[in-house]
Amino acid sequence: MYLDGVVLKRSWGGEVRNISVLVAIGVDQEGYRTILGVAEGAKEDKAGWSGFLAHLKQRGLNGVRLFISDACLGLVESIGDFYPQAQWQRCTVHFYRNVFSQVPRGKVAEVSRMLKAIHAQEDLSAARDKVQAVVEKLRGMKLKSATDLVEKIVEQTLTYYHFPSEHWRRIRTNNPMERIIREMRRRTRVVGAFPDGESALMLVAARLRDVASTKWYLNMELLNYKEYREALAV
Repeated sequence: MYLDGVVLKRSWGGEVRNISVLVAIGVDQEGYRTILGVAEGAKEDKAGWSGFLAHLKQRGLNGVRLFISDACLGLVESIGDFYPQAQWQRCTVHFYRNVFSQVPRGKVAEVSRMLKAIHAQEDLSAARDKVQAVVEKLRGMKLKSATDLVEKIVEQTLTYYHFPSEHWRRIRTNNPMERIIREMRRRTRVVGAFPDGESALMLVAARLRDVASTKWYLNMELLNYKEYREALAV
């Protein structure tokens, strides 16, 4: 299940304020992408995400194995509140950007290659070994802030290794959702400020309907293999 939000402009009492539209897209038991929900949130914070996830759960959403998202404020805590058995994958692309913000521009390309090597390993054990090598190299490059950041959060980006390797490319980033969000921003930019939240939701929902009409398949039968059930317990 992919989660993200888009911030839009809304007219309110003669002022223009930000509103968040929260979006959930899932892969169903047959392996096809489906729109699970879209709702207005005052902010992308814990209250907003908790309300959204509570709404999805009340509608009958259950059995979620994996959430994929950026580390949005309050999102991870909300997932734990409503879907404690599910795992969370931090988007690797956003992770890279977080690290790059702590790296001098002239060293970004080198650090990028180092980080991508972590997520190109054959299994979780090898990835963790590569993390240690990358941490030592970053420390040797005197990049303390980047080193600390990698040590602190890199494990959150390795969750996808618990799932079938055939799925890795699509579940280690939030790119499937990011592409949709970019298109929403392109469509809504020409509107400027919406008169109310309902009109913003209608435009976003219209774009989501276009997405729902396209096929996007993962072989979910792989999740039933004994070795993958055992890997989830690691």
